[in-house]
Amino acid sequence: MRNDNVSPASVTPRETVIVVVDASKSNNKGGNMDALDWALKNAVRPGDTVLVLGVLYESVTSNSKKNNSCFPFKFLMGNGERLEFVGHGDVSPRVLEEEFKEKRVQYQSSLQSFYTQCKKIEVKLDVKLTAGFSAGKLTVDEVRNSNPRWIVLDSHFKKDRPYISEHVNCHVALIKGKDVATLGSSKGSFMINFPVTDFTLGECTNSYQEKELCAASMIPPKSPCWYPLSWQNDFPRAFSRDEIESMTMGFCDENVVRNEDDFKVYQGLLQDTPVLVKSFKKSDKRFWSMLNILTQIRHRNIMNLVGYCCNNDSKFLLFDHPCKGSVAMNLQCDEFAEKLGWKARWCIAQEIGGCLRYLHEECADGVIVHNSVCSSHVVFSHSLSAMLCNFTTAKWLKDDGPCDEDWPAAECMNREKEERLRVDVRGYGRFLLELVTGKSAYHFQEQGDGQTLIDWGLPLLEKGFVCQLMDSRLKESEGAWMAHHMAHAALHCLQIDSTQKLSISEAIGIVQGDMRGTCNHCNFDKHPEDCTCPK
Repeated sequence: MRNDNVSPASVTPRETVIVVVDASKSNNKGGNMDALDWALKNAVRPGDTVLVLGVLYESVTSNSKKNNSCFPFKFLMGNGERLEFVGHGDVSPRVLEEEFKEKRVQYQSSLQSFYTQCKKIEVKLDVKLTAGFSAGKLTVDEVRNSNPRWIVLDSHFKKDRPYISEHVNCHVALIKGKDVATLGSSKGSFMINFPVTDFTLGECTNSYQEKELCAASMIPPKSPCWYPLSWQNDFPRAFSRDEIESMTMGFCDENVVRNEDDFKVYQGLLQDTPVLVKSFKKSDKRFWSMLNILTQIRHRNIMNLVGYCCNNDSKFLLFDHPCKGSVAMNLQCDEFAEKLGWKARWCIAQEIGGCLRYLHEECADGVIVHNSVCSSHVVFSHSLSAMLCNFTTAKWLKDDGPCDEDWPAAECMNREKEERLRVDVRGYGRFLLELVTGKSAYHFQEQGDGQTLIDWGLPLLEKGFVCQLMDSRLKESEGAWMAHHMAHAALHCLQIDSTQKLSISEAIGIVQGDMRGTCNHCNFDKHPEDCTCPK
C-alpha cells in the first residue's frame, strides 16, 4: 500500500552536515551563527542531520598550563537541553563545568529560531560541545564518527582549514562573512572562493550573493602552473565519462552552477585546478558547433577549450574556470568597479577587440562570428586576463551556403558575411558603452523601464555628452581621454548599417586614438566641458 506522506528522512538514511563554531568565551557566546545560517541555505537537504560542533579551546589551554593536561574533553548537549561529560584526563570536568553550563544556556537561546526552521524542512539539529587543544583534530575526530557530506567552519577556524581539508573526504566551507564562504573539496583541493556565479550570464545566482559579493576574497587556485589548463600541452583532449564524473564528484547538486532545460554547468577539479563542465542533451546540435569551432581556435583572450566528452549518452565541454567572474558582475559591485579604472577598462577593450579581430580576420579556415558580445560574456581568469566566452551562438561562416537563389553565390556570401560581422561590431560597441558607463546591459534593461542601454546611451553619444555617460564611481581625471576614445569607438560601432561599414580593426584603432575617434563626434561648441579629447 502506497503512503504519500512518507518523509524524506524515512525513505533514505540521514546524511550529516557538521557546522563547527568557536565556543570559546571570549570569541563566541553562542550568538554568532553565520556558519549554521549558511549551511541551512546552501548545504543542507531535507532529511539531513545538522550537527553544531561547539569547540572550546581557550579555557582548556589556560587550565592546562596549571594542570599539565594533554587530553581533550567532549560534552554532549542534545537539543540544547542535556550536558554530559564523556571525556577523561588530568583536567577535572569540574573545572569546566560552570563554563559549559553557561554555554548550554547561550546555545539554547541562540539556536531557538534554528530549531523551528529545521523542523519545517525536516532536518534534525543536534549540538555537541567539545574541548581540547586542537580545533582541527577535534573536528577530524568527529568527522570519522559521522562521515558528513559537508563541514562548515566558523570564520575563527581559518588556520585549521588546511589541516581539516587534508584529512577529510567531503566538502569544506570556511565562512568569510555573512552569507559568504570559501569553498573547497577534500584533501585541500580548491574549488571556488566567492559566491557561485553564472559564468555565462555573469549574473549572481541569488540575492544574498549579490549583496555580499564585495566581501568575497579571490585567491588563485592551487595549480602546478599559473597558466590555465587550456594553455598547457596536451589540451584540449578527450575525456571519458568516468573522468568527468570524478571531476564533478559524481555530478553532485552542490557543484551545479547553472541549470536550464537544455543544459547544466558544473564546477569541478582537474589536476587541482578548477574547471567548468557544460553538459548538453543528446540531441543538442550546439555541442557539435561549439566543439568544431573551439578545437580550431586558440587565443589568450578567449576562454579556450580544456576538453570534451562524447559518447552515445553524454556530451560535455570543459573550460577553464573564470575565477574572477565576468565584467558584468564586476561592474555591478561598486568595490570591484572602482578597481577597474579607465586604464584597466581601456586595456580590456583592446583585448576583446583583439580576439574579435582574430575571429574575423586571422582564422586560417574562415571567418567566425561570436554573435553575442557583451560584458556578461567577458570573464576574468585568475591571472586577470579578459576572455571572451559563451560560444553557444557562434557561427563559422564557411559552414553557410548561398543565402538567396536570386543573388550570385559570391555576392550573396559577401552580403551574408558583412551582415554577420556587423552583429559583432555592434556587440563590441555595446560592450564599449558598458565599460564607459559602468552599467551592465542586462541589468540596465531590467531597471530601465524597458529601455535598453543603447536606447539610453546612443543619443548622448551622438550629442557628444560623453562625460554624462562616464562611470561616476571612477574619480580618475588622468584617464578620461581613454573613456572618450572608447565612447567614440562605441558611437561608430553602433551607427553602422548597410551603408556605413566599419571593421573590428578600425574600431580598435578608434579605441587606441585613431583620428576618426576625436573631437569631430563631440558637441564641443555647445559643451566644451564634455570633451577632453587630445586637441
